[in-house]
Amino acid sequence: MESLTPHDALLIVDIQNDFLPGGALGINGGDRIIPALLTYVCRFQANGLPIFLTRDWHPRNHCSFRDRGGIWPVHCVAGSPGSLPPPAFEAPPSAVIIYKAIDADREAYSAFQHTSLHRHLQAIGVRRLFIGGLATDYCVLNSVKDARSLGYDVCLLMDGIQAVNLKPEDGPDAEQEMIRLGAVPMRLEALAA
Repeated sequence: MESLTPHDALLIVDIQNDFLPGGALGINGGDRIIPALLTYVCRFQANGLPIFLTRDWHPRNHCSFRDRGGIWPVHCVAGSPGSLPPPAFEAPPSAVIIYKAIDADREAYSAFQHTSLHRHLQAIGVRRLFIGGLATDYCVLNSVKDARSLGYDVCLLMDGIQAVNLKPEDGPDAEQEMIRLGAVPMRLEALAA
């Protein structure tokens, strides 16, 4: 059983309409993780612990888009309906929103890449991150890699992630890679209320 401490924070990656079924880059089953993530949010709120939410916030001409030679359809254009979270995933007022991939010519899968996240976490003494969101094999994977390389302990929320799976093994491979890097896999039932 895992207990929360004053040095913990929750990081939820890219719960945005374009990544959910029916969105421009909809992830099959992406909506199924929302109830678990909302429960994690409630647990962290109840303990007065910080919550960070990332959002892809692309300019219209972002380098990851196919018309600029990238591999993705146009998605999460800043301020568009697709860039917003679904009504079912209402952020608590205390949550800090981290906007990423905001530069047209720079890809940024990680929540730490060209953002203020690390500075925020350092300022409030966070040592361990509980990480979930979309997608396991891209933004979650890269956020966990950077968190580990910056020295954070990581709990990977196995019931709060879902993969794009361009290839069927991408999600499982990403999970194994994060665990190899030291992320501890866990589920809600293992978190003390």
